Amino acid sequence: MNYRHTQLGWITIPAILIAIIVFLIVNGGVGISQMNQGVGLLLLVVMLGLFYSLTIEISNGILKCCFGPGLIQRRIAISEIEEAKSVRSPWYSGWGIRWRPGQYVLWNVSGRQAVELILKNGNRFRIGTNEPDALVQAIQSNKVLQTTNNRKVK
Repeated sequence: MNYRHTQLGWITIPAILIAIIVFLIVNGGVGISQMNQGVGLLLLVVMLGLFYSLTIEISNGILKCCFGPGLIQRRIAISEIEEAKSVRSPWYSGWGIRWRPGQYVLWNVSGRQAVELILKNGNRFRIGTNEPDALVQAIQSNKVLQTTNNRKVK
C-alpha cells in the first residue's frame, strides 16, 4: 500500500513571513550595513523555502519524510519500525526539526498531532501530520505486506 500526504505549514509559513516583516521594519531604520540585512533576509527566505511543507511518503518498503522541496529528508525502512502510534506533542516541542534529548526527534510544520515511530534500535522519531490515523494505518499495512512477502520468499 502506497501512501503520500503533504501538510502545508500553516504555522511555519506565517511565522517566517512575520519574522521577515519584523526584520525589514527593525533593520530599515538602524544603521546596519546592507550586506548584513541581505544575509539576514536571505536566511529567512531560505528557511521559508525549506520548511513550508512536510511530505510523508511510503513506497517500496520505505517511509520518506521531506521538508519543502526535499533537500532535507529522512528515509526509514518499514522493517526498522517496531511500533507506530498516534501522539500529541506538547506545545513547547515547536515546529521544524526538534531534538528532545532522551525522548525523540520531531519533524513538524504545523499543529501538535504526530505519529511516533519506535525504531528497532530504540530511537523515537515523531512525524507531525494532520492525519495521524491514516499514517499509522499505512505503516501497519506495509508492515503486514512486508511480513507476508518475506514468508512467501522463504
